[in-house]
Amino acid sequence: MIKIKPRKCKVCSEVFTPTRQLVPVCSPKCAIAYANKLKANKQKKEDKIQREKLKTHKDYLRELQIIFNTYIRERDKNKGCISCGSVLNSKFDAGHYFSVGAYANLRFNENNVHGQCVACNQHKHGNIAEYAIRLPERIGFDKYNKLLQQRNESNKLSIPDIEVLKIKYKELTKILKNE
Repeated sequence: MIKIKPRKCKVCSEVFTPTRQLVPVCSPKCAIAYANKLKANKQKKEDKIQREKLKTHKDYLRELQIIFNTYIRERDKNKGCISCGSVLNSKFDAGHYFSVGAYANLRFNENNVHGQCVACNQHKHGNIAEYAIRLPERIGFDKYNKLLQQRNESNKLSIPDIEVLKIKYKELTKILKNE
């Protein structure tokens, strides 16, 4: 005969000795609550799958933008504002040299996006004149000239491409945070 050890109830955390081996709860009242919890968890998973199926290309781009901006902030946290050179405090933006609206193909180009203080990015609309002076100094003239050429190229990302970039920038951010 197998001796059944006492265990904690999954609902109320009371210690009890189950009558059968696989019983996770202490009473019928807790059994109902546990069944409802399992049902709710199953519904959450199904809802998440349904939401994933309904996502649009724009939703995927929005998710990637958040991940990419986090990477840029982590990469540039000790470099200073690209436009005015001021020390970047805990809240700063990932500012684009060529805007996302006009040059969507450069939206996720690391040479086009740099840490920028809120004052320059939001209040001075990017402070592009100063950005243009400091950008070649930061990335080098070869990369700057390549960026100027790339602005006229087309680059529409597919959903699988976006998923790959999401993984890439999550990993790069993780690496930078561990340094």
